[in-house]
Amino acid sequence: MTALLLLALAAGPAPVKVGSKAFTESVVLGELATDVLRREGLAAEHLRALGGTRVVWDALVRGEVDVYPEYTGTLLQEILGGRVEAGALGAALAAAGVELGPPLGFEDGYALGMREDTAARLGIRRISDLREHPELRLGFSNEFLDRADGWRSLQRAYRLPQRDVRGLDHELAYRGLRGGSLDVVDLYSTDPEIQAEHLRLLEDDLRHFPAYRAVLLVRADLRSRVPGAGAALELLRDRIDGPAMIAMNARARIDRLPETEVAAGFLRERLGPSGLDGPSAPGAGRRLLSRLGEHLALVGISLALSLAAAIPLGVLAARRRRLGQAVLAAVGVVQTIPSLALLVLMIPLLGIGTRPAIAALFLYGLLPIVRNTHAGLVGIAPDLRESADALGLAPAFRLLRVELPLASPSILAGVKTSAVIAVGTATLGALVGAGGFGQPILAGIRLADTRLLLEGALPAAALALAVEWAFDGVERLVVPRGLRLPAEEPR
Repeated sequence: MTALLLLALAAGPAPVKVGSKAFTESVVLGELATDVLRREGLAAEHLRALGGTRVVWDALVRGEVDVYPEYTGTLLQEILGGRVEAGALGAALAAAGVELGPPLGFEDGYALGMREDTAARLGIRRISDLREHPELRLGFSNEFLDRADGWRSLQRAYRLPQRDVRGLDHELAYRGLRGGSLDVVDLYSTDPEIQAEHLRLLEDDLRHFPAYRAVLLVRADLRSRVPGAGAALELLRDRIDGPAMIAMNARARIDRLPETEVAAGFLRERLGPSGLDGPSAPGAGRRLLSRLGEHLALVGISLALSLAAAIPLGVLAARRRRLGQAVLAAVGVVQTIPSLALLVLMIPLLGIGTRPAIAALFLYGLLPIVRNTHAGLVGIAPDLRESADALGLAPAFRLLRVELPLASPSILAGVKTSAVIAVGTATLGALVGAGGFGQPILAGIRLADTRLLLEGALPAAALALAVEWAFDGVERLVVPRGLRLPAEEPR
């Protein structure tokens, strides 16, 4: 205990945790907030691209995040459900232990957009003009579809007749416009693609959308808990105007520069150089090793937990046939839950980070091991069981020294299946800040960057193959020689 206390004291204060949502502008703003904290000598960590509004807001309220960039319209309409006037926003946030940090100086509102040639051909300039064209194909970000100020309320306000509405990632909507598979998408007013791809913003003639002024949301206890944090964040007050934000988005999404580099360049320009400037971004080798460690931790811990629970459950299912049917049915039902849904279901219980990812992977790893343990035990030949009984072996001894060794090929096959599933599914852990190879995959999807996609996908695939190969070696150590399949004789 003394050693642990000394280590904790040596580690210093916990870093300020900066969160961001899963779109480019939010990630850039998160990097800016992280950098200004570090400029003032404070430890700061950026939990990037955590998901949608509710995920990051809930993390802030729970104390898993200390600060994140948000927009006033989103606060009023989505988080507070339209129950609070703009003048009472500060008091409503204080009730949740949150305060408005410095405004950043720009507004990024929702809008609907079309390709200029399509809009001109159809004579569409306002959102209300869409009523005359029910045949148009609409594609909106998944969050916009369900937000209080999103598609449903917009459709009611404008009485829009369109029914062909698809949900997709925000950045992927531009590909749909480009390829002609979509006609209308939701845009952010600071998206650089609006100018780069000659898109027409449709006039919000009913003024449905509120003002979306960018601010930092800060936990109310941060200033007292981390002296100097509030003053550091104030360095961003009104520093970013609309053109500057559009330019930063363009550097990240069109020029494909890392968000860390984009943020560092902006701060050098506006605040001057600092001791943090320089080639601080890790190289490809270090990034690979770091993500490999994170990925292996997710897979290893979850697989160990699955083993500890699944083998006893498999034994129970084999020994108690009726109860076994219920056990197999229960773990089978868990396997049918989509992995993304299961991961999100874990967030209210376990928060963000590695814990919900490990919990989801643990549940997914149960079925193959339970099923194969059950199948291996019930498949033991009756004469072998009778021989064990004739020797008068105790039940526990017979299980450990006869039945489980005989069932070991089947059990190991289930463990191998669970391990390979965990390697692939662990990439989704990046959605809740668990890291691993999912981080570059999600960034590649968001930025339409094939290089980033491959930076995560190829090592994940190689790791799955390595895990399968490693279990072939484990089989030679665990499975008794007489139970192994004989190697094929050369012809």
